[in-house]
Amino acid sequence: MSETGLGRAAPLIYALTAVIMVFLMLPLILPIVLSVSDTPFVTFPPRGFTLGWYAKVLDEPDFSSSFRFSVMLSASAAIGAMLLGTPTAIGLVRLSFPGKAIVQGLVLSPLIFPTLVTGIALLRLFSSLGSQDAYLNLVIGHVLVTTPYVVRTVSASLVTVDPGLEEAARTLGADRFTAFWRVTRPQIMPGLIAGALFAFVTSFDNYAVSMWLFDASHVPLPMMMISLISRMFDPGIAAIASLMIFFSLFMVLLLERLAGLRRAMSF
Repeated sequence: MSETGLGRAAPLIYALTAVIMVFLMLPLILPIVLSVSDTPFVTFPPRGFTLGWYAKVLDEPDFSSSFRFSVMLSASAAIGAMLLGTPTAIGLVRLSFPGKAIVQGLVLSPLIFPTLVTGIALLRLFSSLGSQDAYLNLVIGHVLVTTPYVVRTVSASLVTVDPGLEEAARTLGADRFTAFWRVTRPQIMPGLIAGALFAFVTSFDNYAVSMWLFDASHVPLPMMMISLISRMFDPGIAAIASLMIFFSLFMVLLLERLAGLRRAMSF
């Protein structure tokens, strides 16, 4: 397209971009708008303005316990995904073996496989094994669906690393682990950080797997929200959703600070 034609089309491109942005942002903005209504029920447009629903939610014991549990579960899932995903990424990038493409497809399949089906399959598996530990079951399920994010980000970082540097360190007397830890790890740190944060956020917001594996003593935050909605629907529900949005936004800003958002999204 010529510069003249591009200039004429610019208003249309800007308008289309604005419509797409509104379409994408509206589901995030709407709960925030609803959460400041001073009515005892959800209404749109909101009437009045109050932050009292946030104070009420933060003082709610069920919210506090579910939030703490979700943070603990997400941290455990992120750690597990890092421990599994990092060596897997190294093997897929550095090694050549028969069936490598098949293995890579299986490792990354949770990214495209419906998580609802994954949750049902895990429920059947744990039931057949007689596993009654809900926390352990949740951690395993969340690690399963978050590990591919670590594999993707670490693999992308490893592609840019010269293996000769690690080989040089081993030539100078370092063992394999020391060479990786001292030479390769600092170079792939952005991928490690991005993978860990993606895994944490994905686990924190996960509903499709959690709904099959939680119990009354281990209630993630998304499950607590569904339980509250089934009993009532006041602006406090929107306040909880807004807090989850703010928390996810904080994690994105942390990702930008530690790894660089553009570099992370290039994975």
